[in-house]
Amino acid sequence: MGNFIELKAADGFSFPVYVAKPTGQPRGAVVVLQEIFGVNSHIRNVADGYAAAGYLAVAPSTFHRVKQGVDLGYQPDDITTGAALKAAVEALPAPGVLQDIEAAIKHASQAGKVGIVGYCWGGLLAWRAACLLDGLSAAAPYYGGGMTMAPDAARVPKVPVMAHFGDQDTHIPMETVKAFEKTHPEVEVHVYAAHHGFNCDQRGSWNAGAAATAKERTLDHFRRHLG
Repeated sequence: MGNFIELKAADGFSFPVYVAKPTGQPRGAVVVLQEIFGVNSHIRNVADGYAAAGYLAVAPSTFHRVKQGVDLGYQPDDITTGAALKAAVEALPAPGVLQDIEAAIKHASQAGKVGIVGYCWGGLLAWRAACLLDGLSAAAPYYGGGMTMAPDAARVPKVPVMAHFGDQDTHIPMETVKAFEKTHPEVEVHVYAAHHGFNCDQRGSWNAGAAATAKERTLDHFRRHLG
């Protein structure tokens, strides 16, 4: 359904973005932020799903500043590779990859109001974008690793946020989710009987029921705030 285009960040850096267009007039746009596995087939499918729901979907390659053409699976070696790439991006001088996300938001805004959704590391980046960047109208991070911990938990969102977590997620302790919820009563937090990565149908932790419920809630969140 979609294809890759090149965008340019404020510092002149060019990077690829997967773009999926809806049929007919878009009702808004959704920026889709990858896990630690690149803009792989799963993330492209997620973007296609938001396009099918009527949104212009834009999925930037947030690894491109450290390695080009990343498209990983979900085996142990892929996890090791992805974790190293994430660490390399996180080590970039500020604003780092946020300027690429900002460029994706600006491109997406041609379709109207812009929401952002992200998974795993992308969930953390979606939270940071909701707190630090302009141009968004809503955010929906999924199991954002690190967003419930200092210093990211202390950030204040500029837009309505709906956050999704799994109560069996060994990467995000439930006590930190509860503390985050107490600190951020303005954030709509949903917890599912599921593991980390429950949205991804290519992972063993996929939970079809939790994924469907979270998607329905996210679409409702975007309908309310994007149109």
